[in-house]
Amino acid sequence: QLCQEALKKTEGVESKALDNMVFKVTVAVDIFLKKPTAKNEENAEITGRAVSENATFYTALMAANVPKARVEEFIEKRADEELRIIEEGRKAGKPKKQMENIAFDSHKRYTLCSVEDGRGMILSEERIGHERGAIRKHLEQFTPGSPVAVETIGNWYWIVDEIEQAGMEPRLVHARKAKLMIGCVNKTDKLDVRGLNRLQRVGTLPTVWIPSGEIRDQRDLPRTRMFLVGQRTQMKNRIQATLAKYALEVREVSDVFGVRGRELLAERVKELPPHTRFAMERQLEQLDGLAREIKLLEEKMKEVFTETEEIRLLRTAPGIGFLLGVVISLEVGDVNRFPGPDRLASYSGVTPRVHSSGGKTRHGGLRTDVNQYLKWAFVEAANSICLNRGNWPDRHVSRLFERIRARKGYARAIGAVARHLAEATYWILKKREEYQEPKSNRISPKET
Repeated sequence: QLCQEALKKTEGVESKALDNMVFKVTVAVDIFLKKPTAKNEENAEITGRAVSENATFYTALMAANVPKARVEEFIEKRADEELRIIEEGRKAGKPKKQMENIAFDSHKRYTLCSVEDGRGMILSEERIGHERGAIRKHLEQFTPGSPVAVETIGNWYWIVDEIEQAGMEPRLVHARKAKLMIGCVNKTDKLDVRGLNRLQRVGTLPTVWIPSGEIRDQRDLPRTRMFLVGQRTQMKNRIQATLAKYALEVREVSDVFGVRGRELLAERVKELPPHTRFAMERQLEQLDGLAREIKLLEEKMKEVFTETEEIRLLRTAPGIGFLLGVVISLEVGDVNRFPGPDRLASYSGVTPRVHSSGGKTRHGGLRTDVNQYLKWAFVEAANSICLNRGNWPDRHVSRLFERIRARKGYARAIGAVARHLAEATYWILKKREEYQEPKSNRISPKET
């Protein structure tokens, strides 16, 4: 049936190369019918697929006004390649087995799996329910070691684990870049998986690094702490905003939420209207609960994470302590995956957007489609440097902050210091040496 479909595609096509391949198909089918062995069946199938695909190529190239002589040469080379594959299979005593290209379009409750061979022909497309072991069981029927593309969705952890358990090679795909590269006007599950397989076949699939299962597990400790710290900050801002509504301020201390500040805050709360006072008391209780949970997480992190050589080296950089060192070490992973310090800074989100055209260049704000945890760590370190710059006024980071703030403001200065720390982190981890002050420590005329 496959060979008959291939022969139909060549009807009315005047091509010497295709005529030769049609002859080979006829011979291959005749041999199989006389002696129906598995090897002869494989040879007939490969030849039939080759004719079908080459007929499609022929039609497309002719429609694109490619000279016929070049088309004939191209088809002839493809035919020779197919014969070479058949011959290698014969010499090995068995047909040559090629790995498939597999792509997933995963959702919350199911995954659409599309499997193609090396020539782009769809072998199967099935919907797999999200049950433990279902993905692994489905993949075990295909060639071990085949690449499986899965996009960076919220539940990719267990999907990657099952792909590895099935003996396949997981490829985590940058979803936004892949969508732009596929370039489809419409969006369906089938278009998505076929587009991913097309990128795999031509070697342009935009993949990202997959950390090990142990690192993924350990990351949850600092990431959860970061989330709770963000909630604590929001709660503090809400409390101060409520006080401001009734012109109540705590001016006696610099830290309203310190020991002395909480005593004064309790006195101000008594002056609030009854319902607002009740709501404020609940918020203060929630704030105390968050503080306890954050402390427990920090104690657990100190218990789990010992001061490795990487963390020790990172702590030599200004503004980076033990907790930030743990976050940076876990999020960066293998620094060798970055070609240079600028790539690590870009991955960390501490580089501005750039729009340059017609000789004009405009820099925007910091990017948002980045590793938010690394961005938070470097910005936290930069803010720490800003608050304590009086302790080391001669250091490069302090002078960099003062120089940029004088020209472009506080936010840009923090971004510049964060970028410097990200690039310094690359060299610290790459060279395995402590932080060093830059040799060219420029001083502005104002500082002079």
